[in-house]
Amino acid sequence: MIIMSVDLGKARTGLALCDKTEFLASPYKVIFEKSPVQLPHKIAAAAKEAGAELLVVGLPKNMDGSEGESAQNARAVATQLSELTGLETVMQDERGTTITAHSFLNDTNTRGKKRKNAVDAVAATIILQDYLDRKRQ
Repeated sequence: MIIMSVDLGKARTGLALCDKTEFLASPYKVIFEKSPVQLPHKIAAAAKEAGAELLVVGLPKNMDGSEGESAQNARAVATQLSELTGLETVMQDERGTTITAHSFLNDTNTRGKKRKNAVDAVAATIILQDYLDRKRQ
């Protein structure tokens, strides 16, 4: 099944995909959109374009496991995506993914504007890979 993950952001939203084998997640694209009204539509269009069959949305929990405003927003966007696409949407804990993404980009010496644009897609890839690994266990 082709699965697409979403790392929501205030200005940039990262997307990642896995192929039908569900083995490896890869960065797909970054959506540049600040409007909370337009963003779900752009994500839904990307899901259709990619042939996604399931959506995994990053759930930004606090370090103690509680959920704040960002988590509530992510759940609301996930509900909108289900309605717009007709696809099942699964929430995946995303604690630490941005930090890990920055670490990966340090390892590849990715800097400047390229880094700023890549970090969200890399974070989405980590979210999806975590989901795939958890699903296999």
